[in-house]
Amino acid sequence: MPVDDDEAGIGPAAAALLRLIGLIAADTSDDELAAPARDLQRSRASAAAVAAVEEATASARRITRTLAQRRRREAELAALFDTAGDLAALRNLDSVLRAIVHRARTLLGADLSYIALQDPEAGDTFMRVTDGSVSAQFQQLRLGMGEGLGGLVAETALPYASTDYRVDSRFHHTERIDAAVTEEGVHGIVGVPMRVGEQVIGVLFAADRVPRGFAPDDVAMLVSLANHAAVAIESVRQLEEARQALRERSRAAETSARLNGALRRAADAHDRLTGLVLSGGDVGDLAAQTAELFAGPIGIYDAEGGELARAGEGGVRFVPEGVEGSQASRGAVLAGGLWVCAVTAGPEPLGSIVLGGRADLGEADRQLFERASLVTALLLLLRRSVADAENRVRGELLDDLLTDAGRRRSGGSSLLLRAGKLGVDLHRPHAVFVLDCDAQPRLASEANRYARAEGGLAGGRDGRPVLLLPAEEPGTRAAKLAAAFGRVAGRPVTVGASGRVGGLERIPEAYAEAVRCTEAMLTLGRKGEGACMEQLGFIGVLLGEAGTDAFVRRTIGPVLDYDERRGTDLAGTLEAYYAAGGHLAKTKAALNVHVNTVSQRLDRVAAILGGDWNSPARSLEVQLALRVHRLSRAGR
Repeated sequence: MPVDDDEAGIGPAAAALLRLIGLIAADTSDDELAAPARDLQRSRASAAAVAAVEEATASARRITRTLAQRRRREAELAALFDTAGDLAALRNLDSVLRAIVHRARTLLGADLSYIALQDPEAGDTFMRVTDGSVSAQFQQLRLGMGEGLGGLVAETALPYASTDYRVDSRFHHTERIDAAVTEEGVHGIVGVPMRVGEQVIGVLFAADRVPRGFAPDDVAMLVSLANHAAVAIESVRQLEEARQALRERSRAAETSARLNGALRRAADAHDRLTGLVLSGGDVGDLAAQTAELFAGPIGIYDAEGGELARAGEGGVRFVPEGVEGSQASRGAVLAGGLWVCAVTAGPEPLGSIVLGGRADLGEADRQLFERASLVTALLLLLRRSVADAENRVRGELLDDLLTDAGRRRSGGSSLLLRAGKLGVDLHRPHAVFVLDCDAQPRLASEANRYARAEGGLAGGRDGRPVLLLPAEEPGTRAAKLAAAFGRVAGRPVTVGASGRVGGLERIPEAYAEAVRCTEAMLTLGRKGEGACMEQLGFIGVLLGEAGTDAFVRRTIGPVLDYDERRGTDLAGTLEAYYAAGGHLAKTKAALNVHVNTVSQRLDRVAAILGGDWNSPARSLEVQLALRVHRLSRAGR
């Protein structure tokens, strides 16, 4: 290559270096930077000069790369500042999200960008907004935790990138995700978490429809944008919450101002009704006052629908579906053209109050009606307290009547006097009734109510409700009691009755007889029925006596002991033998054994009970003992 005057003056190496500096200033490519060193080498300059220029070229390349990175960083920072300003000016969440994905797509020069937000209830992320997407399936995609690249980012809160997602085995591929990615034509993907504090609220993505390796600077820039975006999203969310709270407070203020006068009226009415209760008014007085307040008919009912009081002109009735609706809504409801409010004490239903003649009930009047239900609950609780006190007195009297010790302690005249004050005439014939059921608390309450209505006494003894009632036919009344109490309890109630007794001294015996009758009925499998001992027949009388076990042990006890020691079933063989009428062939068929086995077992019975075990007299006792033993085991 010819050498001009300048090069002759400064030398080829210096000229090459000056040329290299000019190329650096012109921000040329790496290939152009290598030209001075190539030309110097072709000019047959010294090896030292060429080496020096090549070293300078390498430095120049590093300088240009550094300058390029700095310029790019400056551009990214400027873009981020612009993005932050744009996001700060936005107040709508959809606008914020669209701005985020558009800026991400622009900054990375990607084919598309999108955001997937977390759904805390479903436990996954869903595609919220996209920019550049053309696939409907892709735009509706949901990613479970750990599924695909996005699911892994959401689960680990770490950024991930893939040059070609379709063939990248690092990620958990699913048919649904892969189908959407294929339809969109995506290959290169990068995803970064959007975090508020330690919580990941979503994932920001950028993607290309050709394989692309995203540089660390690309990932870092996307992370910075995602951080800005997360803050903006949280700010918009808090702003929307603040706006909603402000709207709610405004509505509350309006409602408060509108109802202020009505609430004062309701409070005055509540004081009026409460004063009525505290001054000794009854349910009828309360119904009359409430009917006057609402200018309509009022009905007050107990928990079972029984009418306690009614006042005012017009028709009202018990509305069970209204009570259920009121209990569910914890307020007054309109049902069947009537306003109904449940009367409760905590979770316990006490009854209901019903208002008629009002097609509509304003908010203030509805609150007043609900206050009336509270006062009704107070009155019913007071009534129940009085009833509970009376029940305790009645129970104590019954307890003294049922025990010899109680009768001796109180004396006959004292017992008659106490009974007379409670409206119980002990000079009439009475019977004792013992009730057995799983629902004892509710049964005891109903027993007290029934006893007061019938002029008798009720209480509890040995874990069972006991009634002392005037009775001409104890067995008939026991059956009626079993049916009536069974309906109340919603399950079988067994009632055992004593015979009629006419004196105080026989009441303890009658109680013992009623207990034995109840136990006998349970043993006989007559649960849910009512009867007296006379109606149970000979087996019932025998099971009701205290000597049943002794009879069984005396008659077949050695056989039962043998079975227990040896693990045999001679007792079962005897039952099958008697059931077959003493026929060996039928017995062996019933037991499914060989006839010789039956003979051997009966020989063993003879050896245990004696040779006359099958004589007419012994046979009757053995059969009876076997039946009593089986029924006793079933009852236990």
